[in-house]
Amino acid sequence: MSLKGKTLFITGASRGIGLAIALRAARDGANIAVAAKTAAPDPRLPGTIFTAAEDIEKAGGKALPLAVDIRDEQGVEAAVAKTVETFGGLDILVNNASAIHLAGTLDTPMKRYDLMHQINGRGTFLVSQKCIPHLKKAANPHVLTLSPPLDFDVKWFKSHPAYTLAKFSMSIYGWAMAAEFKDDGIAFNCLWPRTTIATAAVKNLLGGDALMKRSRTPDIMADAAHWILTQPSRTCTGRFFIDDEVLTASGITDLDKYAVTPGGELAPDFFVPAPGSKTLVGDI
Repeated sequence: MSLKGKTLFITGASRGIGLAIALRAARDGANIAVAAKTAAPDPRLPGTIFTAAEDIEKAGGKALPLAVDIRDEQGVEAAVAKTVETFGGLDILVNNASAIHLAGTLDTPMKRYDLMHQINGRGTFLVSQKCIPHLKKAANPHVLTLSPPLDFDVKWFKSHPAYTLAKFSMSIYGWAMAAEFKDDGIAFNCLWPRTTIATAAVKNLLGGDALMKRSRTPDIMADAAHWILTQPSRTCTGRFFIDDEVLTASGITDLDKYAVTPGGELAPDFFVPAPGSKTLVGDI
């Protein structure tokens, strides 16, 4: 159950959940390609690819900071090639980068629509496409996409249809590629949080400090991702995982340690299916 010596390519790893997953792998002694856009400090957001790389090295891993816009095909190709050249191969891809704009049809500018679909859907497809040839050569290759179960209850669509479709496109690609590359032994899974996670997006875009206090820390997603990424890739694939279900099944019962406010009320995240909902299970 270790990622020691494994090489991970993580999009959006300069902060938040992506960085938490990177740091968890780094504690095992993994190599991390930090593929993100933020190369210079932004007063609105914490962290850059360089500060993330420093934190990864301090945690015990090896880091390669890469300034990458996952909408740029040539840029992605170059970043993946640099990762393979630096670390000698590629074992794991984490599709974490994502854009969000929570608004209805009339309040969604096409610029925002395009951004979400170019980063979430197209970006996930593009980065996966460029990594797969290298993953085919790995001993236990995994692709993990941070996207939700495919729950087709209209309540998830009616208030922000463009965002929902952009996130679901990430899940559909993971589900489809699990079947497409099953014979190659590459695992494709999706992971989603049951509650809101204390990230800059939650604070700046969704609910400020009040919602942050009702959230769990990114560590719960990192620990759940670690468990998934250490499973046999030929048997653990085509799944939609919820973070706390993963940890409970793996024997971790104290989930309160992940709460920003231990013992406090937690805020549910979008897209978590209710019992009996029209969910595409996705087992391959």
